Parts: sequence; structure tokens; C-alpha cells
Amino acid sequence: MNENAYFSSMNYFSFFGVAAFALGLWGRPVSRAGAWANAEDASYTLQGNIAGLDTGWVFLYHPGDGPTDSVKISHGRFDFTGSVSEPEFCHLLFRWGGNHVHTIGFFLQDGALSLTGKKDSIDNLAVSGAPIQEEYVDFEKKEASLADWTSWELTYKAAEAAKNKTALDSLMKVSAGIANRQKQLAKDYAAVHPSSYVAVEEVRNYFSYNPDADELQGIYNGFSPLIQNSKEGKLLKKTLDAALLTGIGRPAPAFAEANAKGKPIALSSFKGQYVLVDFWASWCGPCRMENPNVLKSYRQFHARGFTVLGVSLDDKKDDWLKAIKKDGLPWMQVSDLKGWKNDAAVLYGVEGIPMNYLVDKEGKIVAKGLRGDDLDKKLEEFLH
Repeated sequence: MNENAYFSSMNYFSFFGVAAFALGLWGRPVSRAGAWANAEDASYTLQGNIAGLDTGWVFLYHPGDGPTDSVKISHGRFDFTGSVSEPEFCHLLFRWGGNHVHTIGFFLQDGALSLTGKKDSIDNLAVSGAPIQEEYVDFEKKEASLADWTSWELTYKAAEAAKNKTALDSLMKVSAGIANRQKQLAKDYAAVHPSSYVAVEEVRNYFSYNPDADELQGIYNGFSPLIQNSKEGKLLKKTLDAALLTGIGRPAPAFAEANAKGKPIALSSFKGQYVLVDFWASWCGPCRMENPNVLKSYRQFHARGFTVLGVSLDDKKDDWLKAIKKDGLPWMQVSDLKGWKNDAAVLYGVEGIPMNYLVDKEGKIVAKGLRGDDLDKKLEEFLH
């Protein structure tokens, strides 16, 4: 696996292992926010010194589709130089000895930054020289104090290995409760620190998946013009716009994509039925875990006028079709095989999967983000 492929898969786990397991970050006000208000690209240097890591490579991933830089480690040292138009949340990926890989996230800004630590305690690498990074670290500590996710994950894996559904359901309820508290903390932090780059980053982390449009609108309106016009602020606005477009009671945005045989299938062709527009992918673990629940609902309510339209975020047709067959999914499936850039997913503002939208007979969205037994409950409400 090359570095870009690895980072792509790591990014996916970051979202579902971090967003689904509700790992977030916290901090204090940005002391230098005003300095960026009229800044053009500002230069930075990032010098690393990791004792014991004599050789290897370091990859610097800028957010989104930004550039990827790489340098070779020599006697534990490496250097990056470049420029940034504003503070941005980046990732460093370390690779050494063939299969050894480690990643860290941090805020990059102008000036001289340093990263220090030891190979045998690489989880404790520290970036210094960036006030915004210091804010991020403080934020992270406050968030981490809300839960021991290491213990939670170990307990979850044990329950999963034992196929203990009762324990798994209980653990997911615990994680959802913690996630809601962390989400509220991020919201409160943004209200108190409207000019914080850390705040907008964390709001994006917590509110990009199935946000409530009215709640997100209030948070967005509270940010300063500086943050609203930042890269993260503009991305947050796109999330908000999509949430407004796909809110409960709104007409489901029209789209058409090809089925496995290449025939275009339009959402409008399902008018007269209740249809669950289900965004998923073969490589998405939580999606595959959710498929049996959707299948159960399909079997129970199909005769009453319910069906499913699966929209896959796969980019490999063989993987997509194999997953459909293995999971025994009898409903219509479509995909443009563009992965995360799937046209329908972009239209609906899907930033995490599984995600779904229940559309009524007239083509109106009546529920969304239904998991587990929630789908059955909604269908009982509408198809009694």
C-alpha cells in the first residue's frame, strides 16, 4: 500500500473511529487570529528531531485536496518549509522499517515550528512554536477528559469478538451519550471563541455528519467574518447549505446514477413509494454492520410500499458488486464509482457513511440518519 492509499484509508478510520466513537478536540482562544485577517501567504519552517528514529520518511498532508510534501529522515531529523495563507489543520505520516507507520494531526501556521520526541514513545510527539497548536492541545486535553476511549475500544472489540449484541448495543449507546456531550462542548467553545480556527475545525468535526440545519445555522452565524471567510469556514458553509437543502420536510434533491448494468436510475422513478436513499460502500465497516438492519426492514415493509435505493461510494465495481452479493441486498443499487466524490453524495452533503434519507410517496424527506431499530419505528409510523 502506498502512502496516499494508506492515508486515505486512515482518514476513513479517523472519521468513523473518531467521529463515530466521538473523539474530539478542545482549546483556548486564538491569540494571533487578528494577524491573519489581511495576511497573504506566510512562510513556515517545521524542524523535526525524533530520538531513535534514524531513518525513514515523513509525509505532510495538507487538508482536503491540498499538496502532499515528503522528506527523508536522517539521524532522527527532518525539515519542511513552505507557506500557508492561514492556519490549517494538517497531518504528518511517519513511515519507517517497511510497515511501521504513525500519524499525528496538528495546526500549521507561519513561523518557526519544531517537533520533538522519541521513537519509543512516538504517540507523545510534541509540536511547539505555534500558538494555535497550543490551543489545539489544550482543547484536546479537555475533550479527552470526558472519556477513556482506549478502554471503551478494548471492551467493544471483546464484545465484537464474542458476538455479544446486547453488549455492543449498550456500548454504542454509551459512545453516543459521550459524543453528544463532546458535541455540546464544541458548540459552546465556538460561541465563546468566534475567531478561533480551532473552534471552526472542531465544529466541522462534530457537525459535518447529519447536522441539524437550524442548530448549525446558529453556530455558523456566531463565527466572526474572519472565520466565515477562512477555508474551514467556507467548508462549514457548504455543509450548512447541504443541511438546509436536505432538511426534514424538504423535497429530496433529484439525481440519477447508473446501476450495475450501466442503466441510469432516477430517484424520481420511485415516486409513489417510501424509499430509503441509503449511502454506503463495500469498504465501510459500519455500513456493512448496518446492512442486516436495513434488510430486516425491507423484508418487513416492502409489501406495504417501502423500498431502498442504495447509493455506493465505491470506486471499484468488483468490490461493490461482491459486497451486494455477500450481504444479500435485493434492492436497487447505483453508483458512479467516484468514491467520496459521488455526485449524489456531494449533492446531499454526505460527509460520513452510513447515511440515509427516508423519502415519502410525494418525494419529500421525512426522516434521515436512521440506524438500528429507528428505521422500523419510522416505517411503522408511516406505513401502519
